Amino acid sequence: MNDGRHTRSGLNLLLFGLLCLTASVSLLSGDLHSFGLPSAQKPVLRNLILFEIRLPRLLLAMLIGFTLGLAGAVLQGLLRNPLAEPGIIGVSGGAALGAVIVIYFNLAGLGSLFLPLGGILGATLSMALLYLLAGRGRGNLYTLILAGIAINTLSAALTALALNLAPSPFALSEILFWLMGSVANRSMQHVWLITPFVIIGCTALFLCARGLDALTLGEQAAASLGIHVKRLKLVVILGAGLAVGASVSVAGAIGFVGLIVPHLMRRHVGHRPGALLLPSALAGATLLVFADLLVRLLPTGVELKLGVMTALFGAPFFIYLVLTRKADTVAGR
Repeated sequence: MNDGRHTRSGLNLLLFGLLCLTASVSLLSGDLHSFGLPSAQKPVLRNLILFEIRLPRLLLAMLIGFTLGLAGAVLQGLLRNPLAEPGIIGVSGGAALGAVIVIYFNLAGLGSLFLPLGGILGATLSMALLYLLAGRGRGNLYTLILAGIAINTLSAALTALALNLAPSPFALSEILFWLMGSVANRSMQHVWLITPFVIIGCTALFLCARGLDALTLGEQAAASLGIHVKRLKLVVILGAGLAVGASVSVAGAIGFVGLIVPHLMRRHVGHRPGALLLPSALAGATLLVFADLLVRLLPTGVELKLGVMTALFGAPFFIYLVLTRKADTVAGR
């Protein structure tokens, strides 16, 4: 057991170091030149680029990647299904819909908290609906996917309705932004806005580690070990709703991070859901920082949206997982 703990500690330290390295590269990569300016103005411009443009973008990518990686690991442990992920099962779509409704009715102008609160409410309602539709199905793959499709379809239909009835081109362009996902053109105000919600939500999810380990034995066995299963599910719903909802409210829907990362980390933690949480969070932050670095540096002429980049990575990976699970089912494994 001590060897396992040392291995997990070493893994977490390695992931933390990789995150710091990736973050440093992201912060310093790109053009910092200021040709034609007096020497006194060059440091000012460079500091402006580093700390007013790149740093908020970097911190948001880290916070959101951390949240999505953690939420994906927790949802997979709760539903006992390795295909659970905030985007696939409709949580991110519900959060985006909540943010879109706030934009559509111009509620964000009434206060800065309305946008994250809209995302949080949408994510929480989606989590509750998912549990009602599939949470009692003992993690059945097809029930989960069908429930996720139903939630995503409903969210997409209502979002499309908002697009169709958008009162102005400006509202239309803002709504389209949320559908693609990005951390570009964000300020430290957005970082401070979502940080309390992310901290509270992620703390609640980390507190579920012991319950998720017990839940691998089944709900009755978990209850016999002193786990309050209904309370555990409520904490996951509220925690994921707070953290994912706040993240989506400032960056839009960014999918597949919570699917890819737990799969890459699971083999290194002995397949224990509780031990998977911190490595998934750290790896999720690293992955999203790296993806955002790619969208900044790729010579495409027009900067890709972050949600587009993660979808390009994640969709083929999801197809591979579905085919692999289908083959295992046919083989009786």
